[in-house]
Amino acid sequence: MKAKLISSSKQFVNFIKKYNYNHSHHLMAKNALKTIESIRGSTNPKLINLSNEYAKDVLGWSGYAPWLKAYSAMVGEFKEGWIPENYFGSIIVPKLQGEVGKTSFLKPLSKKLFNSFDFPDVGCFVNGTFYSENYQCIKDTHVAQYLFKDTDKVVFKINNSAQGMGVIVVDQESFNLSQVKRLGDGVFQKYIKQHSFFNQIMPNSVSTIRVLTVLTNDGKASVRAVYLRVGRNRDSHVMSSSQISIPVDVENGELNNLGHSKSWYTLDTHPDTGFEFRNKKIPNFDKIIKKSLELQSSMPFVKCIGWDLILDENDNVQVMEWNGFHTGIGFAEFTQGPCFKGLGWESLWK
Repeated sequence: MKAKLISSSKQFVNFIKKYNYNHSHHLMAKNALKTIESIRGSTNPKLINLSNEYAKDVLGWSGYAPWLKAYSAMVGEFKEGWIPENYFGSIIVPKLQGEVGKTSFLKPLSKKLFNSFDFPDVGCFVNGTFYSENYQCIKDTHVAQYLFKDTDKVVFKINNSAQGMGVIVVDQESFNLSQVKRLGDGVFQKYIKQHSFFNQIMPNSVSTIRVLTVLTNDGKASVRAVYLRVGRNRDSHVMSSSQISIPVDVENGELNNLGHSKSWYTLDTHPDTGFEFRNKKIPNFDKIIKKSLELQSSMPFVKCIGWDLILDENDNVQVMEWNGFHTGIGFAEFTQGPCFKGLGWESLWK
């Protein structure tokens, strides 16, 4: 009897979590649709019907329709193969990412997991102890001296940080050992001096190139979408709440003519610097793609990864972090989708 009660309790908790997850996505999709329609006018009822039918008949539940409606409103047509954000999170992530994907939450492990020097990690704080980039213990009294021996600024990212939250940028003067300990486990990274191309867009923070890769069942890695995220004048680093995202051509690195705010308003220039997106290309884009594919191939257990990279002032690719669980495909599907057509993901719910 006790085992049955425990089982029922877990099922109830899982039900509540699933309900809350989908409910939050329904609200986000509804707000996105409202904003898009305020700019573009009412969505064609035919597209609304197609979204409802596709969600129910192909994806197995009408609750996946809200994002499909928003996608359709943005593009002005319905495209088969689109993956709604909540379908990705509730169906695809458990099957293709699973528990292994959650290791991407543990920031200090990245460099060791990938055995790569492309991560700008210079140290970490784990379970009450500070460590060097080679995982050697550092006494509290030597931490600041160690961290700033080769750089004037460092970034500290706590485990499970996302959307720019749980990230602080400090120099030696403002570094506070007690503050770091209160924040909890995380990784220290050198503050990257980005390529001059990105400084033209926004010099106050390091931009982020998000590359979405997948690994098929036969082990072949491919890039499915790329977009550039840039910050605003008031931000020390790119924040999800204020960032501007610009789709990038996967083949040649050319920026789309239009960028998008978090609330789905479109812009053809950066509102703070006046940088025009039209006819601009990310330099050394082939190096960025090559590095993303190389890293994806080295992590065969997680079949869809979002890489946050940037090109530094010396034309080197720096991997700021990898996202193997909360990958986030919504923006890519909105602006470049369907990005994952042909992978059979629409049938994973069955």
